[in-house]
Amino acid sequence: MDEPIDYEKTRFDDVVKDVDVVFDTIGEDTRARSWKVLKKGGILVSIVGPPPSEDEAAKLGVRTAFFSAQPNASQLAEIAALVDSGKIKPFVETVLPLSEARRAHELTESGQTRGKIVLQVA
Repeated sequence: MDEPIDYEKTRFDDVVKDVDVVFDTIGEDTRARSWKVLKKGGILVSIVGPPPSEDEAAKLGVRTAFFSAQPNASQLAEIAALVDSGKIKPFVETVLPLSEARRAHELTESGQTRGKIVLQVA
C-alpha cells in the first residue's frame, strides 16, 4: 500500500520499515536515518555522495551504492530538442536574476521547492 508522508509532521523513519530500496537524493541526516528503514539485504542508493562506508552497511546486513552521471553532449542536445518541441515541459519554480544566485542556492538547499530554479543571465 502506498501512503504519503508529510515530512513536516512525521519523520519517515518513524513509520517506514522493511523497504527493499532507499533512493537517497538528499544525503546528510536523511541518509543517516534511512539505514534503519531498510530490511536485511536491502540497498541504499545515493546520487548525492558516496555513503560513509561499506562496513556500516555490512554491519546492518544491507548494501550501498553510489550513482553518478556524467554530462553527455548528444543526450543533452536531445533533451533540449524535446523541451523546444514541447514534448517535455520542465516545471520552473522561479526565475531569478544572476545577481540573486545566492538566494537561488539557499532555495535549493531548503528542500522546499517543487520545480527548477532558473538564473537569468542578461
